[in-house]
Amino acid sequence: MNMVEMSYLLPLVFVLSGALILMLLSPIEKLSMESFSALTFLFLLLALISDVYYFGKLYTAFPLKNIFSKMLISDSYSVYFDAILLSGALVTSMIGTHYFQTKRKFKKEFFALFLFSVFGMMLLVHANELITAFIALEIASLSLYVMIGFQKFDTRRVEASYQYLVLGSLSGVFFLFGTALIYAGLGTTILGDIGKELDKMMGKDVSLVIIGGTFLLITFLFKISAFPFQNWTIDVYDGAPLPVTAFMAATFKVAIFGFILRVMLVDLDPIREVWDTIFVIIIIATLLYGSFMAVIQQSLKRMLAASSIVHTGYVLIAFVSIGVAGESASSSIIYYLVAYFLSAMGAFGLISYIAADEHVRVTYEDFRGFAHVHPYMAAMLSIFMLSLAGIPSTIGFVGKFYIFTGAIEAGYTLLAVVGVTATFISIYYYFKLIALMYFYPTSDMEDVPTLRGIAPITIGFIAIGVIWGGIGNTFVAYFPGVDFLIDSAKLSYMSLFIK
Repeated sequence: MNMVEMSYLLPLVFVLSGALILMLLSPIEKLSMESFSALTFLFLLLALISDVYYFGKLYTAFPLKNIFSKMLISDSYSVYFDAILLSGALVTSMIGTHYFQTKRKFKKEFFALFLFSVFGMMLLVHANELITAFIALEIASLSLYVMIGFQKFDTRRVEASYQYLVLGSLSGVFFLFGTALIYAGLGTTILGDIGKELDKMMGKDVSLVIIGGTFLLITFLFKISAFPFQNWTIDVYDGAPLPVTAFMAATFKVAIFGFILRVMLVDLDPIREVWDTIFVIIIIATLLYGSFMAVIQQSLKRMLAASSIVHTGYVLIAFVSIGVAGESASSSIIYYLVAYFLSAMGAFGLISYIAADEHVRVTYEDFRGFAHVHPYMAAMLSIFMLSLAGIPSTIGFVGKFYIFTGAIEAGYTLLAVVGVTATFISIYYYFKLIALMYFYPTSDMEDVPTLRGIAPITIGFIAIGVIWGGIGNTFVAYFPGVDFLIDSAKLSYMSLFIK
């Protein structure tokens, strides 16, 4: 066995090994939840270290080709997304420490499920074949179904789990049917080969491939909460435990975009313009619907869930601009995914730290005068809200700037205008929280924890990352800034086209 090829898959091996080991250790009563949390962190850290070794290198390889053929791929693109996914998992494990300590009804099997879901997401960005991608998607999804309803004594958890299970299974059917149609039309399900066969058939009847690709996109749109497949999002996000909500909203979407970008950029590029008009309508509807739902929410958790729909619309603007802008639009997507990941993970993470008792929902009014009692937590929460709103000097502003300018360059000025309008609307529901925290008298917030443990430290570093992504190396010379993230995104994009 070639050890170099094996090293390409080390991040996957570490995560899968961790999941299996934790599953086997779970019946041992002497091991505490804290021990399982530490082991989870260790396996994720080892995976991230092994991934960083190839970060920044331009390459494409098919590891263990004699065993897997071309089912798995390792390239600069997958390494970039692995880094995001593993970082998201590490952050989730750290910010969830306090949450799991207060929620003693969680069991140790939860951490095994968590690692299985991470493995499924990583396998998805390494998938170079449609059936392999489906298996990866189901591994991640099935784990999430159980994680959402893990606290079975809570009817909201069970309801959210069942709703996501039914609708998620239906979307999986669309993926399988689309794969079957693409195979019927081209005779292959391997990425790269699909593109080659499609090039040969241009000028001929490719209706089967178009219909199959449409079904794949339906699954994609459902998983990222785009209109008209978004109705599950707010209820499921609201019903799930807060660390799981953060993991779904920030990390899972990154994995979905990681795979669909590979498919659309490399294989379905010759027929991508078929869906452009439909995507324009979907983007406008997603932005308007998400904005409306976010404005009317009183619960912070439901507001962030609704706003995640709006951010999906932003990313889709860059997605539809790829046909003209190419590398620029693709890099914008990859960069904005990092921006949203940091902002959403920080916001959800801080709220999960604050919400010691989830039987009472955390509403806007609960944060009235919060800055006078807990100034540091209020400052961090404000940073995340400013970034989500796209205010200058934050990573969210830079991400939106690249997306909107790319859309204008690609000729989608209408989408840029609608996106800017949605951004102005978002100022209301994000700044509403900031105003309540700083400009109103103190509300009685019971059981708000003081700053202690690893969770607030992690959230603090995320807040620094949000500012760093906005100002780059303006104040610290020779320190990696925005250009570093953009260059890394472009490098990952270039690796997709190495034959």
